[in-house]
Amino acid sequence: MVSHQKIGVSLRQAFDIHRGEVISLVGGGGKTTLMFALAHELEAAGENVVTTTTTRILEPAAVETFLIVEPDEERLLSRVSAELKNHRHLTLAAFKTPDGKLKGISPALVDKLVRTVPYILVEADGAARKPLKAPNATEPVIPESTSLVIAVVGMDALGCRLTEENVFRPEIVSRLTGLAQGGTVTADTIATLITHAEGITKGSPSHARIIPLINKIDIIKDLAAAGDIASKILGKRHPQIKRVVLGHVGVGDWGLRVRE
Repeated sequence: MVSHQKIGVSLRQAFDIHRGEVISLVGGGGKTTLMFALAHELEAAGENVVTTTTTRILEPAAVETFLIVEPDEERLLSRVSAELKNHRHLTLAAFKTPDGKLKGISPALVDKLVRTVPYILVEADGAARKPLKAPNATEPVIPESTSLVIAVVGMDALGCRLTEENVFRPEIVSRLTGLAQGGTVTADTIATLITHAEGITKGSPSHARIIPLINKIDIIKDLAAAGDIASKILGKRHPQIKRVVLGHVGVGDWGLRVRE
């Protein structure tokens, strides 16, 4: 049951982020934008932060971060220690792929970075830019040191048809939620997919808290519908989910709302 709502909070406040956090982002499109927005907020507050992936991400612009691409893990750790003296925000990758993306680092290396970096943000799966997805057998790749899992779902998934055009891996979504392929995605579909043991947050460490983000409420301007999704999620009483954030990933006013 939703007990109260906070409006107009920062990203850091909305997700209740503290020093020493390892934050893994999973789910639908918008994860990379959210990861860099949160990193910039932390950087502006005078904090050191690392962004990376355990899968693949697009290469960020040079103005967004200082990029280190290094396949040797020991050399990478040494470079992180050295570069943090000159740059507050680093992005780490093992190598660049032929299609122009960055191949990420291992979960074990993320666990080692905890000793050096006060904030680590990890994109832990892909969604082919779809607002809703289900993981396959090999993902998400969530490091054991993760203390917070942010599960992202786009509001534009609500009311769409469960097809490949709208949803990443609709056949798995169908199997997990019971919604027939081609059927209409409902608030309960989204809530079930987030809280299911094999759903979006699959493999989250038992000690980590999970906070879903219902994203793109600026596009689908229906706060009541977004609130209904939050209520459905909280109503599932998942032991690791105590709050849901509603907002939009973009520049400027986030318009974030926290439901608990």
